[in-house]
Amino acid sequence: MSLGQIIRQKREQLNMTLDEVSNRVGFSKPYLSTIETGKVKNPPSDELLTKLERTLKFESGLLLHIAHLERMPSDVREEYESREAENQKLRQFLKKLAAKKQGGREVKALLTRNRLNVEEGKRTLAAGRLVPIINKVTAGYPAEFNDLDYPVGVADDYVRCPDLHDPNAFAVRVVGDSMEPKFVEGDIVIFSPAVEVHNGDDCFVRFTLPHETTFKRVFFETGDQIRLQPRNEKYSPTVVEGKRINGVYRAIVKYQRL
Repeated sequence: MSLGQIIRQKREQLNMTLDEVSNRVGFSKPYLSTIETGKVKNPPSDELLTKLERTLKFESGLLLHIAHLERMPSDVREEYESREAENQKLRQFLKKLAAKKQGGREVKALLTRNRLNVEEGKRTLAAGRLVPIINKVTAGYPAEFNDLDYPVGVADDYVRCPDLHDPNAFAVRVVGDSMEPKFVEGDIVIFSPAVEVHNGDDCFVRFTLPHETTFKRVFFETGDQIRLQPRNEKYSPTVVEGKRINGVYRAIVKYQRL
């Protein structure tokens, strides 16, 4: 979600018109409109952004942070956001480690000695979150899965996903043709563990033993059984016992090759 979209969404949530915002911040309605639609030629000044934060009740400094990120050269911004994504995930990893009974005290003492803070900041909006691409998922028969032994959220490659707030979201590359025509080999699909799964959703499915995964439509049948339904009619559905599955994550975004 762009800076202009974020501003417009918040203004509409507050039931404010552009005229009202214009009168409060002292900038013209047409100029504010070009900011919201992304057609502005001159980026909004820090003065205007600060006034918009107060008028629209944003967290102080949030719009400035997003605007400054958008003004960065793309390669610099990508490097910054990649590091920030890894830092966020590392903080989560250390926080969970510190909460464990065994070894937790040593981890907490280490963090204290080095003055490291594992708590995440309050900001949740950004011009785009970098989601880690952890591996491939088979759109066919279940295949052995390897998450490359990375801590949650850390990987060698990332894909940017605007307005995504789930810190545990992950992406995989599709292999195979059982989810065609909606998903084809080479597509990158983002899954969110925070999103509720319903019958008919396209999901990343993780099995217990053997350690395999697959990508299918999911239907919850009676008797704790789950039907894994391919979209490609050439493939037959598979019904498995619920106890064989230890993770079902819904697809929320698809990136495809053009």
